[in-house]
Order: sequence, then structure tokens, then C-alpha cells
Amino acid sequence: MSREIFWLTLTLGATALFVFPYVLNRLVVRGIGGLLANPLPDDKPLAPWAQRAQRAHANAIENLAVFAPAALAVHVLSLGNAGTAMACAVYFAARVLHYLAYTTGIVGVRTLAYLASWAATAWLLARALGWV
Repeated sequence: MSREIFWLTLTLGATALFVFPYVLNRLVVRGIGGLLANPLPDDKPLAPWAQRAQRAHANAIENLAVFAPAALAVHVLSLGNAGTAMACAVYFAARVLHYLAYTTGIVGVRTLAYLASWAATAWLLARALGWV
């Protein structure tokens, strides 16, 4: 397994797990019936941290839609090197940090983590295009 695929797999796993904290809050706030039902406009609001966790999870999925194909392109084109492996590791760490910072409300760290993940994806795209 290439290092790019390794880090992509860890990123996919982490993104899949990001859903559980806010789902658990929904269970606590709305009960099992509210957890299983479709959301309604008059539902009890989730805790502020859970609302942020939900948005952080959505952001992780949106960014994964760009990162994953970039990592796969590097792998399929056999362009992996130490720089692309590092970019994938940075992306993973930055997305976990982004999720934690967003959920806990640490604004500056959240933004820096987002920018780090963006830069890592940009590096992979530049490598796939032969620019670096």
C-alpha cells in the first residue's frame, strides 16, 4: 500500500467517525424517536458544540471530495514521493485538528488547520499535474 493510500484510508476513517458525537447529542437531546425521525423545524436544538461538530463534519466531507481524487491521482500515476506522502499526512492531521478546533470553538486554530489541509491538497494537485 502506498503512503498516499494509507493516509487517504485513515482520512476516510476519521471522516466517517466525525458523525458520531453530534448523533449522540441528538439522541440525548431528542431521544431515540427524535434520532430516528426526520428533522423538523420545531425540534429541540442540539448543543452548540454539536451544531459545530455537524458543520465540521460537513466541511470534512466537502474537502475530502477534492483531496481523495488528488491522492488517488498521485497514486495511479505513480508520482508518489516523500513530498506527497508528507502532504497526505499533513492533510490527515490538519483535518483532525480542524474538526476538534471547530467543535470546541477555537476559531484561529480552525482556520489555520483548514489552510494547512488546503495547501496539502494543492501540493498533491501540483504533483499530479507535473508542476512539482
